[in-house]
Amino acid sequence: MALPNDPIMLLSVVNLKLRDFYPSLDALCDDLDEDKAALCATLAAAGYGYDPVRNQFV
Repeated sequence: MALPNDPIMLLSVVNLKLRDFYPSLDALCDDLDEDKAALCATLAAAGYGYDPVRNQFV
């Protein structure tokens, strides 16, 4: 499954996957073959950063 390009939809999908399927952002990126830096940069541009304690973008 390709992740959405829209930052808000991307935020929703990534946080859902982190909550329901993956223990960390690294695990999600490894499994989906996504570039962690690019994913974080896209969401940072929309004002969101990854919180490893909460395992979600906030």
